[in-house]
Amino acid sequence: MERTCCPSYTIRLKANDFICSKEQARVLKKIQRFLDGELDPQIGSPQCKASPTKRSLGEPLNSPTSKVSKVSAEEFQKGTSPNILKEDDIICCLANKINEATATCFRGGVFGSVQLPKAVVKTVKPQVKRKVGEAVQEKKVGEAVQALVYTCNISFQIVAAVRRALPKENGATQTEVPADLSPNSVAEKLSVAMERLGELAGFEVKACNGHLNFYLASNQAMQNHTSVVVPVQASDKSSGSKPSSVNQTNAKYPLKRKNLEIRLSTSHFDPEEFALYRRYQTKVHKEKAVTESSYKRFLVDTPILFVPPKTGDNTVPPCGFGSFHQQYRIDGKLVAVGVVDILPKCLSSKYLFWDPDLPFLSLGKYTALKEIDWVKTTQEHCPSLQYYYLGYYIHSCNKMRYKAAYRPSELLCPLRYEWVRYDLAKPLLDASQYSVLSDYATMQGEVPQPQICGPSDDSSAKVDHHESPSDEDEDDDDEDFDNYESDMMVDEETIHSEKPDTAEGSSEINDINNITLDLKGSRVKFKGLQQVFGPIERRHLNALERQLSRYVKVVGKELSDRMVYCLS
Repeated sequence: MERTCCPSYTIRLKANDFICSKEQARVLKKIQRFLDGELDPQIGSPQCKASPTKRSLGEPLNSPTSKVSKVSAEEFQKGTSPNILKEDDIICCLANKINEATATCFRGGVFGSVQLPKAVVKTVKPQVKRKVGEAVQEKKVGEAVQALVYTCNISFQIVAAVRRALPKENGATQTEVPADLSPNSVAEKLSVAMERLGELAGFEVKACNGHLNFYLASNQAMQNHTSVVVPVQASDKSSGSKPSSVNQTNAKYPLKRKNLEIRLSTSHFDPEEFALYRRYQTKVHKEKAVTESSYKRFLVDTPILFVPPKTGDNTVPPCGFGSFHQQYRIDGKLVAVGVVDILPKCLSSKYLFWDPDLPFLSLGKYTALKEIDWVKTTQEHCPSLQYYYLGYYIHSCNKMRYKAAYRPSELLCPLRYEWVRYDLAKPLLDASQYSVLSDYATMQGEVPQPQICGPSDDSSAKVDHHESPSDEDEDDDDEDFDNYESDMMVDEETIHSEKPDTAEGSSEINDINNITLDLKGSRVKFKGLQQVFGPIERRHLNALERQLSRYVKVVGKELSDRMVYCLS
């Protein structure tokens, strides 16, 4: 495991200890609003916030694919006009314009391989305007007064994404990051690019302290009865275009009360499930070929034997033990399937696939919360079933960090197979991708106090998420022992301070002298290491001694003398 580029750790959660965060509570409320018929998919969908409408803001107003709605600036700001377009549609258009400018400014060169973020435009709240003050809130431009309406902080996200990505490209370092790469400079470039791309339909964009602020004419515009032109997507009948996925979602899930049903069945092939799986894989994961055989191998076939429940037996839950598919249906329509294993001590979550038309519902987070609730409820019938396993956790993969948001979770130490709280293991993983997690106490000199997460704590995981796992570049010409210290997460001072100089320490040295080491195909006893490879720096030798001593404690003296310890 210490050799792989992306070490994976088993992660679990004791269901009764679970504390719901604010973000997770919001997911539950959002689902409930959707079921109550109070959540409009067109407003809640990320597609509305991040993707373009049928006509971009710079497109001619007489485009055959669009119609326009004209409202006064004041009515637009107050939202009182019955003909006004929903604010989410305007935000969607502005976000699309920013994304176009981002692609124009950061195309090619050192930015070619950087995964740039998508813009999120937010409304400036009245309390924020009061804090900023009238001098910032309103600026005179000629005879018109511009009112601050929207803002976007994408410049900060771009700078962060570039700084994260550049050091990994061709061995670059932080010093090679462009000197002018700052939120202020990026915001200035984007504002200029947006002005060049075309008219912003009555808005004026300005860069301010790294933010992109959008202003709208108000006083003078009202006196001259100037109108703000807002694009509205044409109906499918008039334009002849295909309905958007948001409109399709509205048609499938109208604003009315809906019924959610959860069904648990043993693992078997279901054509309806496969159809949903194929849609999910092709639309979400961009897979081209999804076959029944691959689906069956992945999620249907299982080596776990089914154990049926027994009347009056509280050692087996009512559903039995084995592999199961948990279906989530809204008004009878299949929207998600969780593939799980139910074992004597845990429910293990293997995979989830959901309806690509419902990304705004965060079904992945919701189903995890329902599975945790299932474990809690089932404990009444089967007390031994206490844990919820979330599969594997890869710390360097941002797409997996959401698993640590279900707190207080634990990671399994890959050496001693001891469970370590995530709060204690995280500092070790931040410093090194592979760590012996159960060493957290000795590495820190004392046991750190775990951070207790109350209900008001926000989740720290982002489905931010898009940094791919990677290794730190290694120099092939370095000494073979240069990486031991980073593997063990100790510094040189700690090594020297803990150097064995007692009789007990001498005994430990004797215990490791006969260990056979395999180094790039060459095998040699530890006691003859320097005779074969020449003098080794004391700090590296001490680090290796500590590593081997720990190895002897785990496997025992007799077995360690008979086994080969591979170093390469």
